[in-house]
Amino acid sequence: MHTDDRLVIGGREFTSRFILGSGKYSLKLIEAAVRDAGAQIITLAVRRANTKDQENILDYIPEGVTLLPNTSGARNADEAVRIARLARELGCGDFVKIEIMRDSKYLLPDNAETIRATEILAGEGFVVMPYMYPDLNVARDLVNAGAASIMPLASPIGSNKGLATREFIQILIDEIDLPVIVDAGIGRPSQACEAMEMGAAAIMSNTALATAGDLPMMASAFRQAIEAGRKAYLSGLGRVLVRGASSSDPLTGFLRD
Repeated sequence: MHTDDRLVIGGREFTSRFILGSGKYSLKLIEAAVRDAGAQIITLAVRRANTKDQENILDYIPEGVTLLPNTSGARNADEAVRIARLARELGCGDFVKIEIMRDSKYLLPDNAETIRATEILAGEGFVVMPYMYPDLNVARDLVNAGAASIMPLASPIGSNKGLATREFIQILIDEIDLPVIVDAGIGRPSQACEAMEMGAAAIMSNTALATAGDLPMMASAFRQAIEAGRKAYLSGLGRVLVRGASSSDPLTGFLRD
């Protein structure tokens, strides 16, 4: 991997391209994500950081890790904006992941409200990373609204079903000049590798690690898969031949003469 290959979001540089999502939490998960998967960004729901009755997740996230509070639970842009402002008041910084979902069954993002919240929060100096259903027109609107990255879902949250929206994500990677972070539904290291080979800037995952039989081993596998996929992308993958076949033997022509 190129030594100068960095993930840049909101002017901040990261060497890791794995981000821990916020679905399921435990001290072991956070430890494995940082130590074995190399996570430098960890997402958290504000409700987890703002409770006196339960453990505070902020007590377990190591120094130097960038906090990415999300607006989980918001049903519209106004609620998302309030949650983001609260997170900043709690000391979580200026990064925010916008999650707006009116649908409680499939947890699909409301793209229109996400655009509105992104514009408001970007105007207030937040580094906005919106979770969205992969749609090129929406992605362009999010760029214009001031997003620092876009986070299209691969498949429904927590499903581990992989790249169900692969073709649409590829369009975003090809057309949008922002980091495209594949979020939700990545269940296997091989799926993370494939997304990185496509040109994704990073992978966010939680359930795949949290539900693994050997958490540290799975975290390490994700790290290696993401690095391998990134290397393959940077190397320039072999082009797909449309017709016929091509011999890899340079002597083929000579022997035919």
